[in-house]
Amino acid sequence: MAARVFSGIQPSGEPHLGNYIGAIRNWVADQERYDNYFCIVDEHAITVPYEPAEMRSRVRELAAVLVACGIDPERSVLFVQSHVPEHTELTWLLICNTPMGWLERMTQFKDKAGSRRERVGAGLFTYPVLMAADILLYQTSVVPVGDDQKQHVELSRDIAGRFNNLYGEVFTVPEPVIREVGARVMGLDDPTKKMSKSVEGQHHAIGLLDEPDLIRRRIGRAVTDSLREIRFDEERPGVHNLLTIHHALSGQDRSAIEAHFEGKGYGDLKKEVAEVVVEALAPVRRSYAEITADPETIDGILEEGRERARPAAEATMESVRRAMGLR
Repeated sequence: MAARVFSGIQPSGEPHLGNYIGAIRNWVADQERYDNYFCIVDEHAITVPYEPAEMRSRVRELAAVLVACGIDPERSVLFVQSHVPEHTELTWLLICNTPMGWLERMTQFKDKAGSRRERVGAGLFTYPVLMAADILLYQTSVVPVGDDQKQHVELSRDIAGRFNNLYGEVFTVPEPVIREVGARVMGLDDPTKKMSKSVEGQHHAIGLLDEPDLIRRRIGRAVTDSLREIRFDEERPGVHNLLTIHHALSGQDRSAIEAHFEGKGYGDLKKEVAEVVVEALAPVRRSYAEITADPETIDGILEEGRERARPAAEATMESVRRAMGLR
């Protein structure tokens, strides 16, 4: 039987090229390899201020984008987190068994809370447990993540191990899988920071639904440096980021890419990277337009996904309740 994979993506902000290269295209490629559960984690997105109407819209848009990128609802389970109430039930039970010290070590709370530490909602502090519940609820064995998310999978492993030691073997202990190529696509305006849906700035990211001319403009404004040689060098983050995007989408060997750009300038690099991106995203834009032409299409896909996700979630919760003496 194929190993089970759980992958989640937040419906906050516009899906961008970093999401595609670092996660979505790999999810699509591995659909035959794994038993996949792909979840739109809307409950994670409410740990920071948001507009309810926009949230509903973002969930549907993201679902359509995932299908447009190649997620097949017949081969994979695609669903919305809040549609399966066992996520929140398991979260509370795991919170009661998770030491405070483990959560205090999580770096993302410190990064997101900043100076507002005393004023942010408690969910921002405890959401790593919700992430653990997402993973453990489906007896997940493999979790593909970016290197910045590895800490969360390690916490999930710790929580599963602690629970199993306290109450008996209930949870599968998951393993993180980090992709080597394109796992960390950086912002075009600041290549020292990861491309993010939450960062404002019109030249920060490439949206998966951006028009070709906009893609060209944004890449044309990408930060580089004052040197001339075009090669993969992490000490030169701007150029390295553009080459990483080219490498990930074109599939060409790194040495071949460097040889191709030998003697050329940054203008040539940006133009070619832009065309590689435009070509890669053209099928996504076409498919998205077809899918969203009928609003009931996405509703049907998400309803079916919920029905397919619930049995696995219910089975795990029944085991958890019995182990904890709640049944």
